[in-house]
Amino acid sequence: MIAVAVVLVLWGVGIYNRLVGQDETVKTAWGNVENVYQRRADLIPSLVATVQGAADFEKSTLEAVIDARANATKTTIDANDLTPENVAKFQAAQDAVSSSLSRLLVSVEAYPELKANQNFLDLQAQLEGTENRIATARKDFNDTVTGYNRNVRRFPNNIIAGICGFQTRGYFQAAEGADKAPNVNFDFKDKDKGSDAPKTETK
Repeated sequence: MIAVAVVLVLWGVGIYNRLVGQDETVKTAWGNVENVYQRRADLIPSLVATVQGAADFEKSTLEAVIDARANATKTTIDANDLTPENVAKFQAAQDAVSSSLSRLLVSVEAYPELKANQNFLDLQAQLEGTENRIATARKDFNDTVTGYNRNVRRFPNNIIAGICGFQTRGYFQAAEGADKAPNVNFDFKDKDKGSDAPKTETK
């Protein structure tokens, strides 16, 4: 009986330690997600300041970006509370920033002075690179959550998980229409119209 008890204890400890390790990996991946979103948030004030310099630029477009950024920076989640509901709330706030930025960049097409502004072009390139980092960080987070959730739910691991308080974590969901996100290229020359026009590609 003592031997059986020892085996059971060692079995439980092994499962617990694996869950702890995976939980820490999830938290690290979440930290990376927060970092890349913060990088984007840090770039937005400079972008807005540059665009504001253009005469008669749409005020509502700029305000939408500013408001979305403010809401996103207020929407934070403790790494210990990554429930599906909280992750969805965080994603919704960040997706609002992405949407407002997309509208701003499309609106820039009507302002040749901005398209020729090197500072704007540099910020646009940095934002594009940051969006790529965001996509990578989100994928890495989802991958780590998949492994963690699988272990939490799998029998008999779920027994130890339930006793020790390990809960499943939320995922980032693909935004509606994300598989057809427009890629605006401001260097495209519309040969038929003989004027500069944005080229929209579907990814």
